[in-house]
Amino acid sequence: MKKVILYTDGACSGNPGVGGWGAVLMYNGHEKRISAAEPNTTNNRMELTAVIEGLKCLKQSCFVDVYSDSAYTVNAFVKGWLYDWACLGWRKADKSPLLNADLWEQLYYFSQVHKLTFFKVKGHADNEYNNICDKLATDAIKNFKTQL
Repeated sequence: MKKVILYTDGACSGNPGVGGWGAVLMYNGHEKRISAAEPNTTNNRMELTAVIEGLKCLKQSCFVDVYSDSAYTVNAFVKGWLYDWACLGWRKADKSPLLNADLWEQLYYFSQVHKLTFFKVKGHADNEYNNICDKLATDAIKNFKTQL
């Protein structure tokens, strides 16, 4: 299987509000940057969407190292919460509905297609690709707002 590196970030102007996401995929010396915005969303939804949209770009099963500054996203994989939620029918341990279940279900699907390894990076620090993703996300928000 091919090895891909995926950096992601999400942002929101207001929470909820206009949100944007950005992702950078790297493979074999090539780099692809993608981003978009949504009108009424949350920061957490944008963080998850960035990962999903990055994974949608892959045309075959890959080993994917995912780098995110979102503890919400990373911990769901690193701590195994995603698999617990799937077993509980997309509910939390207390049986209450899981927020963003539609996005978590998509990520669960991709976790079955690809070998995903998640890494938490410090946001708004010295990580070049996290900063690029943040700019992609915030630029997507700005561009969306100017089209209103």
